[in-house]
Amino acid sequence: HPTASEVYDRVRSHTPDIALATVYNCLEALVEHGAVRKVNFERESSRYCPNLQEHGHFHDSKTGVIHDVNFKKGTQLEDFLELPKGCTIDDLEITIRGTVHN
Repeated sequence: HPTASEVYDRVRSHTPDIALATVYNCLEALVEHGAVRKVNFERESSRYCPNLQEHGHFHDSKTGVIHDVNFKKGTQLEDFLELPKGCTIDDLEITIRGTVHN
């Protein structure tokens, strides 16, 4: 779940002349074409997620690591959310914050 700045830092080692704006434009093109998802965590920079399946995120407040959280097979949102009758869900963003204890 890198930010555009993190992608830029990685790319610069191979392409030192690349501009940060180019990285932003490429990431936005990937989002527009459905190749990655843009996710936002409160006031942090946007992050980019290659997992296109419906899923949530667990943000480890101690390490800053973001983990994908998949729904158990057969689980429907209606099983744990009281949604308005007749609604259609177009997008889903669930973020859980906590700490991973090893």
